[in-house]
Amino acid sequence: MLLSLKIALQALATHKLRTVLAMLGVFLGALALTGVRHVSKAMVRQAEIEVEKLGPNLFAVMAGQVRFTRGGARSSGGANTFQYEDAMAVIRSVPGVVKAVPVVLRTMPIRFGNTKVQCQMVATWPAYPAVRSFQPDLGRFFTEDEERERAKVAVLGLKIAQRLFGDPRKAVGQVVYVYKAGLTVLGVMEEKGSDISGTDQDEQVFVPLSTYMRRMANQTWVTGVFMQMADGTDYAQTKASATALMRSRHNLTGGKRDDFSVLTAEDTMQLKQQALDLVDVLGLISSSLSFAVGGLGILSIMILLVRARRLEIGVRRAMGARKRDIVRQFLLESGVMSAAGGAAGVLTALALLTAVYAVGGFPYVYDGWLIVQALAGSALLGLVAGAYPAWQAANVEVLQVLRNRE
Repeated sequence: MLLSLKIALQALATHKLRTVLAMLGVFLGALALTGVRHVSKAMVRQAEIEVEKLGPNLFAVMAGQVRFTRGGARSSGGANTFQYEDAMAVIRSVPGVVKAVPVVLRTMPIRFGNTKVQCQMVATWPAYPAVRSFQPDLGRFFTEDEERERAKVAVLGLKIAQRLFGDPRKAVGQVVYVYKAGLTVLGVMEEKGSDISGTDQDEQVFVPLSTYMRRMANQTWVTGVFMQMADGTDYAQTKASATALMRSRHNLTGGKRDDFSVLTAEDTMQLKQQALDLVDVLGLISSSLSFAVGGLGILSIMILLVRARRLEIGVRRAMGARKRDIVRQFLLESGVMSAAGGAAGVLTALALLTAVYAVGGFPYVYDGWLIVQALAGSALLGLVAGAYPAWQAANVEVLQVLRNRE
């Protein structure tokens, strides 16, 4: 076997250009298969992480029609129709609610001294950190008493604290201003980043809902309600229940369009998954085409090699080599050629993936089984492509070849 491998390597080295050209298709196939599938898996994992950032078992009913695009969540219509009483009715009536918080979301300027920045104001209840799995890193969140008393307090997102104070540790105890309303900073939230809806949670400022609705804006409507559901909740039934309740409260009869949206974390995950499935399919198509081209390249090169080495084959047969020895020899050559191309493609893909993960901020996902599949598939492709040339080599007419010295 070692002798056959040595002969195979010598034969491939003798025809370097042909060998490289034959390996190129397999190289590209392994590169596409390994690279695209890994990027797809990394994006799926990234989406799962973003879903986790939304909070455990999150269920939301929001004002307007929410649509998810590549740039994040977009809402249209019905912004002022979701009343506080609607939120209370949803919380009381939807089955399986563990914790719930109504929210008002609004982009507003916030100021400390001469520094003013834009933020997303989140007016909510004290249970928000538990529902959204988002805790203060410095100081604390506001309490039930502060919510009840309409206290003029705030908790800052990390980036807002950094922009206003430089060092977030200096923020706690200071007074920041939203328009003319002074709010005492109780704490700074942990770093969270953007969730799957595209919202940068580090750019938010949290205030008691009663403070905002009565002291700052004097409004009765909210943006929506976030709910943490019990494990094992039937989300299809829950969505149907919430939809029926809201349509009844808003008198949306017949074919009238909903002026609200009922969402789960899985809804946004499914939208991303559909796009990733398309990427996966395109990757499989491109890698399959490359492997097919590589297989044809190996087949043609091996046929040329058989014709060029007829005299060698005749001499080996005359010296006692059996047909199966010749078949094994040429299968080994095609297999080594294809496996080398596949290995080069996989290694190149892994190097590129590491760079993409680092630059794009993706989780480092490496699938050992997928790598084994790419390598095994490459080697198998070489054996299949080399089968016919190997059969041709084994059936060379020995006497004719030696007589004519072809």
